Parts: sequence; C-alpha cells; structure tokens
Amino acid sequence: MALNQMKMLNDLRKAQKDLAKEIVEVEAGDGAVVVQITGELKVKSIKIDPQYVDLEDIHELEHWLEIAIRDGMAKAQEIAAEKMKPLMGGLGNLGL
Repeated sequence: MALNQMKMLNDLRKAQKDLAKEIVEVEAGDGAVVVQITGELKVKSIKIDPQYVDLEDIHELEHWLEIAIRDGMAKAQEIAAEKMKPLMGGLGNLGL
C-alpha cells in the first residue's frame, strides 16, 4: 500500500474516533425530553423530566422522544458528513 494510502486510512480512523467524541444534544417538549447522540449516530443518553410528563397522555412523551431522536440523528449525520467530507475524495484511490 502506498504511503499516501496509509496516511488516508489513518486520517479516516482519526476522524471516526473524533466523531465518537462529538455529542449532539436536542430537546423536545420544552425540555421534557433531552437526548444526546454521538457523531457515530449512537444514542448516548435520554433524560426525561417527570414534571413535564402527563402519565395520562403517554403518547405525548413518545412523540417527544421520536422528535428528539430524529432531530438528534439528523444533526449528528450533518456533523459526521462534514467531518468525513474532506476524506471521502481520496477513498476512490483505495478501491473501497
């Protein structure tokens, strides 16, 4: 493997490690639900503030969770795409 290909693979691995440290935090229901998602698109945490939750309307809580996770994933994907974009051009040279 050529030296520039090794550098590119190392850069790619470093970018992936950096993405693991990126945390996106989104909320829904005026703070009732707070979700943290990593740049690797993994849910890191979900916090629910019980004072906002009406147990008689659990569908509202489910809706807030859906919104927070969806929005968090979208933001995390944007960050990942932005970080990986400079590296993607050279991947064609690796035959991947």
